[in-house]
Amino acid sequence: MLYTRKGDNGTTKTFGCDQRISKSSTIAEALGTLDEINSFLGICKVKSSPDISEIVNNVQQNLFTVQAELAGADKKLSAEKVKEIEQIVDGIEKELPPIKTFFVSGGTELAATFDFARTLARRAERRVVGVHEEGKVKIGVDTLAYLNRLSSLLYALARLMNHKSGIKEAAPTYK
Repeated sequence: MLYTRKGDNGTTKTFGCDQRISKSSTIAEALGTLDEINSFLGICKVKSSPDISEIVNNVQQNLFTVQAELAGADKKLSAEKVKEIEQIVDGIEKELPPIKTFFVSGGTELAATFDFARTLARRAERRVVGVHEEGKVKIGVDTLAYLNRLSSLLYALARLMNHKSGIKEAAPTYK
């Protein structure tokens, strides 16, 4: 059954917890925002080449682990996951010209899509940090580091999509 009616009063429950929480709580907000970035990454994945699609799929799998950790499951991202994302970003950066300014989002549709995903990832990171700061759920240091690196990965992928298409990045004019 796709509906239970149990949340009709504005509450939900997290993994392994019998207590219901408000759907407007920081935990529910963080979980929803992680779900949002994960779902949007599905769009990025289906529009990408197989090698990029595999990277995105791995990120999606890792985000499920983050959601499980946030919901109270005995799941955590490892330092190895952080290193993996750093290696991918480092490899992409070797292909790109150095960053000298901010860039206006756009270029190719896929670049703009990855750039939008970056903003969703940043929001998810802020929500998870908020829960962590409240102290209601302990979030692992590697999870926090992974979420911080995720926006860097998505920015690198946006830049890479434009670079591979021969699109020059446009700096803001500040006019």
